[in-house]
Amino acid sequence: MLALIAGTGDLPPALLARLDARPLVCALDGFAPAVTPDVTFRLEHLGTFLADLRDRGVDRICMAGAVRRPEIDPAAIDAATLPLIPKVQAAMAQGDDVALRAIITLLEEAGFTIVAAHEIAPDLLPKAGVPTKVRPEDWHRADAAEGEACVAAMGAADTGQACIVRVGQVQAQEDQTGTDAMLARFCEPLDRRGMADDPLTYLSDLGADLVEQVRDWISGADDTPITADDGILFKAPKPGQDRRADLPIIGPGTAMAAAEAGLAGVVIEAGGVMVLDLAGVVQILDGQGMFLWIRERGAV
Repeated sequence: MLALIAGTGDLPPALLARLDARPLVCALDGFAPAVTPDVTFRLEHLGTFLADLRDRGVDRICMAGAVRRPEIDPAAIDAATLPLIPKVQAAMAQGDDVALRAIITLLEEAGFTIVAAHEIAPDLLPKAGVPTKVRPEDWHRADAAEGEACVAAMGAADTGQACIVRVGQVQAQEDQTGTDAMLARFCEPLDRRGMADDPLTYLSDLGADLVEQVRDWISGADDTPITADDGILFKAPKPGQDRRADLPIIGPGTAMAAAEAGLAGVVIEAGGVMVLDLAGVVQILDGQGMFLWIRERGAV
């Protein structure tokens, strides 16, 4: 029997929609998923939770969705969890990738097989290629190589899995707030790019934009403004990452945010980034004259 430990975001509902039989849906207290959980547990009761899973006949676990590190209340730790606390604390003290591997090891030691989300739904990992009408230009291919190097360096520091690259320069790197927050720094809603109905409002906005551009120019490296225009979003897993959990994801929301940021396209690593609603992503990017490149690592 499969248990789905569901975090926040769109991945848990996407997995449930692809499964013939509903798994036991579990959620960590304080991180309500977009699906109704059958079981909610606290980290302080992890030992009891795992025993309950075994009693229910669970032998496989899939972890999907986002969960931040919860605060542990020492007074709430139960007897079944007490022996696990040294391992849990050691995991929590590490970077995200190391912590995730430690949790996976703990679950395996408890007798469970860890199942990756893309093993349940192989279609979430699209084939390499360019499914959009627009294709990347040569400079976008060069930017992708720079993005790959940047994410590799970020992975070594266990920070993020995405960056924005424009004309060979990394303009932004993902942090703990995620890809959407990174893109939001550059976003201008698509329906506000033209002149406003009120010319005075347009002039006021234009003046504010000019002030902001001057600030960007001053703060930019090498006297160049910080902008994402005609750049790319590059996203890939961390080198050496355990791909049974926390593979990066994009979806229609990512595509729209990339368009609002003025990007020319989105580049993801083939076999390493899941795409929720590929048809919807392609439709949005086609509508904005942008590309999606599902790129093999090291491709030029």
